[in-house]
Amino acid sequence: MMLELRNITVRFGEITALDGLDLTVADGEEVAILGPSGCGKSTLLRVVAGLQKPNEGTVIWDGADIGAVPPHLRNVGLMFQNDALFPHLRVGENVGFGLRMAGWDREPARTRIAEMLTLVGLEGFASRRVDRLSGGEAQRVALARTLAPQPGLVMLDEPLGSLDRLLRDRLVIDIGEILEKTGIPSLYVTHDHDEAAAIAERIALMREGRIVQEGTFDQLRSNPADDWVADFVRS
Repeated sequence: MMLELRNITVRFGEITALDGLDLTVADGEEVAILGPSGCGKSTLLRVVAGLQKPNEGTVIWDGADIGAVPPHLRNVGLMFQNDALFPHLRVGENVGFGLRMAGWDREPARTRIAEMLTLVGLEGFASRRVDRLSGGEAQRVALARTLAPQPGLVMLDEPLGSLDRLLRDRLVIDIGEILEKTGIPSLYVTHDHDEAAAIAERIALMREGRIVQEGTFDQLRSNPADDWVADFVRS
C-alpha cells in the first residue's frame, strides 16, 4: 500500500499553510517530515487523517482517492505530542480503546493489548493507573494505543516534544525500532533534525508549506538544495 499526496494546498484566509505539496510514502517506509515551526507539518498530517480538507489537491491511498472518506474510516493512526491518555482508564483500557470502538471481541482484544504493551516495553502494565506513569511511559502507552487497531499508516506529530533531551534521545531510538518491527508505513513530524535522522529512512524537509528537499540526513547535509537547507540541517 502507498500514500500519495498530489498538489495539496491548504489556505486559512490569506495564509497558505500548504502550497502545492507533493509526497509519497511507500509500503513499510518510515518518512520524517522535518521543518521549523509554522511550516505546515501538522497541517499535512491533518489532511492525510481527514481532519482538514484541502482547498486543492488529492490524497491517494493504495491507488484510490480518499478525499471523501471520513477520518474514522481512513485506517490511520495519529499520535500527538500530548499523549492524550484517558485519565479515568487504566493502561490496558487506554491501549484497547480503539479496539473497543472497532468492535473487537474481548479475548482477541486482551491478547492484542498484551502484545502491544510487550512491543513498547511495558509488559505487565495493563492494570496500572496512567497518573502513575512517567512521561516516557505515557508516550509508550500512547504509541501502543495508536498501533493496536492495526492501522495502515501511523503518523506521529512531535511525539517527544514535551520530554527532556535525555529521555527524547532514548525514546526516539526505541520508537524507530518499534515502527520498523511493525512494518507499518509512518510519517514522523519533528523540528529536530537529530530525531529525524535517527528515526527515518527518508527525510522530507519543509519550508513555508512546501517540501524543498528529500533524502537521507547525510544527503541533505552533503548536498543541500540551497543556503537555507544548508543552514537548517547544520544548525
